[in-house]
Amino acid sequence: MTNDARDDYDTPWKDAVTRAFPEFMAFYFPAAASKIDWSRGHDFLDQELAQVVRDAELGRRLLDKLVRVGTHDGAEHWVFIHLEIQSDHDTDFAERLFTYNYRLYDKYRRPVATLALLADASASWKPHRFGYSLFGCHVGIRFPVVKLRDYLPRLEELLSDPNPFALVTAAHLLTQQT
Repeated sequence: MTNDARDDYDTPWKDAVTRAFPEFMAFYFPAAASKIDWSRGHDFLDQELAQVVRDAELGRRLLDKLVRVGTHDGAEHWVFIHLEIQSDHDTDFAERLFTYNYRLYDKYRRPVATLALLADASASWKPHRFGYSLFGCHVGIRFPVVKLRDYLPRLEELLSDPNPFALVTAAHLLTQQT
């Protein structure tokens, strides 16, 4: 996929996530969305994430978002959302999420929930963890993953779903088919 083609996918995703973040969470990550106190609002922390990503120098990523939200228990959390629109496997994807997560925690000393949405066309690629063990020490991350391709059997249903991300998902899937 050329950079121009990636940009064509990237811009609508950025706009949609920025404009309708609660709906994004409700559609793709309903369990997490139910724990967020939406009455407290949410803030996109693009500058904070850009600093961490720049420091990490870990290759291409098309859309990363860092969002500050409050939970029903009154706590403040930062949600790191990594949307990767790509046409092939990225063997470093899970490691990159691990690195961003620990760098965000290290820099801000706040819990970070890493959530991944994969929009590639592969049926089998679905990384959901990274880690290693050495001398009894275990380090790693496990993160929720949503695979857009998994919605393909529900394409007709998506077209009538009122959540805007149902339509975004359907459009993405139909675009991949052409």
